[in-house]
Amino acid sequence: MQTPERQSRWHLLRHAAYGVLATVVGLAAAHLVAALTVPAASPVLAVGSTVIDLTPTPLKEWAIRQFGTADKLVLVGSVIVVVLVLAAVAGVVAARRETPGLLIVVGLAGIAGLLAVLRPGSGPLDVVPALVAAVVAATSLWWLHRVDDRGSVEPSPQGGDGPTRRGVVLASGGLAAAAVTMGALGRWVTSYRLGGTDVALPVATDPASSFPAGLEEMYDGITPLRTPTADFYRVDTRLSVPAVDVDSWTLTIDGDVEREVTLTFDDLTKMRTVERDITLTCVSNEVGGPYVGGARWLGVPLRDILDRAGIDATKADQILSTDVDGMTISTPLDVALDGRDALIAIGMNGGPLPRTNGFPARMVVPGLYGFVSACKWITRMTLTTYEAEQAYWTEREWAIDAPIKISSRIDTPKPLSSTAGGKVIVGGIAWAQGVGIDKVEVRIDGEAWRPAQLGPQVTDDYWRQWYLEWDAEPGRHLIACRATNKDGDVQSDVRMTPFPEGSSGVQEISVSIT
Repeated sequence: MQTPERQSRWHLLRHAAYGVLATVVGLAAAHLVAALTVPAASPVLAVGSTVIDLTPTPLKEWAIRQFGTADKLVLVGSVIVVVLVLAAVAGVVAARRETPGLLIVVGLAGIAGLLAVLRPGSGPLDVVPALVAAVVAATSLWWLHRVDDRGSVEPSPQGGDGPTRRGVVLASGGLAAAAVTMGALGRWVTSYRLGGTDVALPVATDPASSFPAGLEEMYDGITPLRTPTADFYRVDTRLSVPAVDVDSWTLTIDGDVEREVTLTFDDLTKMRTVERDITLTCVSNEVGGPYVGGARWLGVPLRDILDRAGIDATKADQILSTDVDGMTISTPLDVALDGRDALIAIGMNGGPLPRTNGFPARMVVPGLYGFVSACKWITRMTLTTYEAEQAYWTEREWAIDAPIKISSRIDTPKPLSSTAGGKVIVGGIAWAQGVGIDKVEVRIDGEAWRPAQLGPQVTDDYWRQWYLEWDAEPGRHLIACRATNKDGDVQSDVRMTPFPEGSSGVQEISVSIT
């Protein structure tokens, strides 16, 4: 026979588990419905996206430094943990007073629904997943309590007044199976909707020149001259990748223009298209960080698209770009008109844009950090002024005009690595988009700077590989690198964090030579 204390503890744990299981079932049902309607309206994603928006900039930068591209996974996991803890509380409360417990479960779903409909670009369907979560979770919790109550008046195989094990196991097992099935089906539907990027791309009217062989073919560890599409970095506020139907997608140009213009994907493919090799950099990239990539982009010159609408640069000073989910990015208008290869890109490295990189179209502007130039999943460009409209990052006090700073990175040897003595290749990449790299220098143990050998030149908008042959002696050594652009400007050694206009400083690593 169980003591009253153990029975009470078992009673609380049992009903806490009921609350967790019921909520998991509700979330799984909501995820399936969201996959069929609006994926971003899934309750966990709606809450997580709002948390991202409300998180102070220093905390965001800390999360990116600590977790890298796994920051979104950590955030989603944290939201789920908090929700399940509250669900357990709901289960315990419901064991004593059923109505308040059920109201807690409904309230959790209601908060997610409210946040979903308050998201930019939301519509009536955004509240549906939360409604489904509320109904399914509350019904599941109510049913589990009914099973538990029936068992309480039946003889238990173990004696006492607990529920029959068979009834609880069947009910719990059935709900768990339903949750797994709905969750898996939701993932399949989402994957299916995100799978279709097979579009016909035009042959470039103005193709890029032949691409040279990179140093990576001779020296292991140096970043490939062209970043493979699957390896291209992704940093954005999205917890789910938008599922855009290319057949119904449009790009609208409005605001301070002579005429509003709306273009389809087919319209873009029939315009003058160019191929350009351009390196992109995220403003969140720390000195020596990974958020930089070089690719060959196919797209329509941004100037050509704006000319169709008839622009008046005396009125507007920014392009306010909006993506399919309402995210906004502001780009200085004069940058789009100064002759650089600013594009609305529709292709990447010879194929369509991947979903994660902006399919079906995105903005690519060489020389500017992505937060003021690289709107992915773009659907609208509004010509306006900074005084009249503020974009997402502008509201959070990031810089308005953010040219990419001269920078360099050591790829090999790796920091804190151990390498055999003798001839050691020190190598990496350097970038100064818009101007180009003139030289890279390496410093060993604080001695004089040594000139490195440069890899092939692609364009001034593209990064440059470099290497230095070093006769390394045993011991612990410090290696630093710095770049100089073609205007003679040297990479700054003043250390700055990414906020508000990009990091700066010289990377220095420690290695051990054996």
